[in-house]
Amino acid sequence: MENYTREAILRMAEEEDVEFIRLQFTDMFGTLKNIAIPSTKLEKAMDNRCVIDASSIGGSIRDEEVDMYLHPDLSTFTILPWRPQQGKVARFICDIYQEDGTAYKESPRFILDQVVAKAVSAGYTLMVNPECEFFLFHTDDNGMPTTTTHEKAGYMDLSPVDLGENARRDMVLTLEEMGYEIESSHHEIAPGQQEIDFQFSDVRETADKVMTFKVAVRTIAKRHGLHATFMPKPKAGVNGSGMHINMYLMKDGKNILSDAEDEIGLSKEGYSFMAGILAHIKGMTAVCNPLVNSYKRLAPGFEAPSDITWSTKQRTALVRVQTQREEGARLELRSPDSASNPYLVFALCLAAGLDGIEKNMRITKELKENIRRFSKEEKKQAGIDTLPENLSEALDEFAKDPLIKAVLGETFVNCYLKAKQKEWERYMEQVSEWEIEQYLYRV
Repeated sequence: MENYTREAILRMAEEEDVEFIRLQFTDMFGTLKNIAIPSTKLEKAMDNRCVIDASSIGGSIRDEEVDMYLHPDLSTFTILPWRPQQGKVARFICDIYQEDGTAYKESPRFILDQVVAKAVSAGYTLMVNPECEFFLFHTDDNGMPTTTTHEKAGYMDLSPVDLGENARRDMVLTLEEMGYEIESSHHEIAPGQQEIDFQFSDVRETADKVMTFKVAVRTIAKRHGLHATFMPKPKAGVNGSGMHINMYLMKDGKNILSDAEDEIGLSKEGYSFMAGILAHIKGMTAVCNPLVNSYKRLAPGFEAPSDITWSTKQRTALVRVQTQREEGARLELRSPDSASNPYLVFALCLAAGLDGIEKNMRITKELKENIRRFSKEEKKQAGIDTLPENLSEALDEFAKDPLIKAVLGETFVNCYLKAKQKEWERYMEQVSEWEIEQYLYRV
């Protein structure tokens, strides 16, 4: 992030021939929204005088028309490299404020800021590196997305087998032009599936990056005649797309998850931080996996975790402990998917982990065997708990966990529950092609 001044932004806008400014913000469900203003209104925007009607935004808690004010975060000023070179377009990521000048407490960015502020007051900073997965599919003759890919590439394959390589390269170059530091990119396991990883940075900066990343990926994909989707499970029979979250917890400039004297390199705080996440993961799942479709990815038999376990070796574990020679121990939470709202996911990870440290929570024993083929009864006998199996179960757990309500606020929780329960009810009204094929002629 840059520490831009008003004067520097005005100068850049003039020198770079910026004609439009997008004022962006994220709604409750992780959808990026914006209004566009001409550059002549740039000073008005930086004076926090641009107004939106919040009543029509996804997840709004009000039915009547209500004005909210967008406060641009000057450090997020960026010229969008995929827009025209003459009459350029820039953007700010904004915080939302009410008419009385107070912050809108149901804003996901505000929620994350509150958790970060509490952590900082205790001396902690959470650094994250999300692994963002997505599919590239062909479009039809009308430019509409399909679920068709002609490639057969697998994990870390390269061209000519990997037909997404050129698009992925342009995505990385575009992100780097915007100041992103990209750790790596590669083809994932399923045909058409891609992954681009960021370098570690603090949670607020990373959440902003994830939202912009999605726009950039979709835009560059369209230029290549492709459709990029972050839908967790767009095709049956193959792995879905996750957003694995790698975490370091910093204090006094040191990664306090590490302890070189420990058998697996994890500190006492590290065990408790992980225990906190495992203790609250059922309640967190409705946010980490927010769609009906999310639970198709979490179904047993694929790479995504379906059980509440941790391991240093097993890839199907919910949390993996990894130790790097230089950086030390880090935790990888593997259940969140690419459709989730990063502000809320990061806020809950940090709050749950710190709850574990504050309460000195004890961890369950490490998973050391492959339980992929275990039955439910075998898992129960082994003391292995499971994640919610569908959105309805996840919402029940979401409503029960007091930490969720403390972090997100009662108003947010009630509104989220209402909207997602409607989504589940609409899904249950549908009749799928699978049901027709299975039952129409037999019953």
